[in-house]
Amino acid sequence: MKKHLITIVCGLCSYVATAQSGSKHLDSVAGDYFLHGISILNELVAIPNDSHFPEQLEKNIEWSRENFEKRGFKSETLETNGVPLLLLEKKSPQAKKTVLIYFHVDGQSVDPSKWNQESPYNPVLKKNDGSGWTAIPMETLQNAYDEEWRIFARSASDDKGPIAMFLTAWDALPMMNKHPDYNIKVILDFEEELGSPHLPNAVVKHKDKLKADMMLIMDGPRHQSNEPTLSFGARGISTITLTVYGPKAPQHSGHYGNYAPNPALGIAQLLASMKDDNGRVSIPGYYDGIELTSKEKAILEQVPDDEKAIQKKLGIARKDNVGNTYQESIQYPSLNIRGLQSGYVGDEARTIVPSEAIAEIDVRLVPESDPDRLFKLIKDHIKKQGYQIIEKDPTDEERMQHPKMVKWEGKISYQAFRTPFDSEPGLWLDKAYRKAFGSSPVKIRMGGGSIPISPFVDALGIPAVTVVTVNPDNNQHSPNENIRLGNYKDGIKTMLAILTESLD
Repeated sequence: MKKHLITIVCGLCSYVATAQSGSKHLDSVAGDYFLHGISILNELVAIPNDSHFPEQLEKNIEWSRENFEKRGFKSETLETNGVPLLLLEKKSPQAKKTVLIYFHVDGQSVDPSKWNQESPYNPVLKKNDGSGWTAIPMETLQNAYDEEWRIFARSASDDKGPIAMFLTAWDALPMMNKHPDYNIKVILDFEEELGSPHLPNAVVKHKDKLKADMMLIMDGPRHQSNEPTLSFGARGISTITLTVYGPKAPQHSGHYGNYAPNPALGIAQLLASMKDDNGRVSIPGYYDGIELTSKEKAILEQVPDDEKAIQKKLGIARKDNVGNTYQESIQYPSLNIRGLQSGYVGDEARTIVPSEAIAEIDVRLVPESDPDRLFKLIKDHIKKQGYQIIEKDPTDEERMQHPKMVKWEGKISYQAFRTPFDSEPGLWLDKAYRKAFGSSPVKIRMGGGSIPISPFVDALGIPAVTVVTVNPDNNQHSPNENIRLGNYKDGIKTMLAILTESLD
């Protein structure tokens, strides 16, 4: 018994020593190629990539094709009904498995006046001296490094940073005398920030070319602790626009304020009827099919969230009562009012009864929630509130016929996906992370955001896991988006660990 115990202890010590050695080696290689990686990042983010301007995306497609091809990848354009996808492929001798890797290259729109620098497409290195972010010369990195410094630019984190990390790691492989023992297919999406409207049909059309054993999504921020993280799912998304009507034209509130029904009040009452005082959707059946087991709750509890810190960061004294914790809350479908519009406010405020009121709603989906079913439940609820649902602006006849009308415009973008922790990619990535960082990563059962991956999962029948690398406070989609240098270096290290982890 004593000898057996000694053997176990010695084996454990040997494993820990090997893991530490592997981590140090990867860290050293990532450090050696760090400046090379910064140059790739700065070159890529300097190319404007607003999804709304196809001419900008063409330059990004050209850069991507050129940079992958010079690294030995075969490129192919996959046509869609919009901006094409770009498929890059690299085969490995004697490989038995194929990994499909997803990035998106497009970015959110920018308002330069909201950025604290001349241009969102001119990357700027900054440090925080306690009173705010101050620009320092990029050349400073030639002789100095601080993991807390950041590079500010549109798409620095979402999602050009991860692309640059991957290319940097690929360039470092010869130094390690290693290469992947699996085939790699990289798919680049150029319309993700528009909701990838043409992706589902394109995946079905080109599924033979996209065939793989598993999929890695290189997008998104780490857990709020900024510890190494893997995410095993993401909510899907649907959107609804509701328009409630009042008088045909805005009317003087003195003359008609007690006479013409106000659509702003109408839509406020309609929206308020959809949720209770605790923030739960009150529409019967909305949460049907979602029952978290004790095992599932235990998985969620392993995520190192600090609930008080989250609420302090958000500046809220209470939370909605959908789930007992943050992690539980995102296991359910949401019904979020993302915008309201009616009349005028501020300096433009006018004493009128508005002619219409508009509510923009997004519905985040989970695997158990069928978007068509949720849409039907919401529509049925609206009808019970006395509204006639129409699909276009009302005619004069309809205005006289129906006391309450709402125009419905609904769109189902894509479904949710969720992969088990003990799936093949889950176990493989856990080994890679332990090699890189000496321990297993934080594992998120399902992230709250939405990424257009379910079309791949459904059409190709493969498991998918999201490899998240960027700092959680990166301001993605907002002014002053940034990538923390410590995360960028760790990202290169993460890519190296995955590329050198055997999948045979």
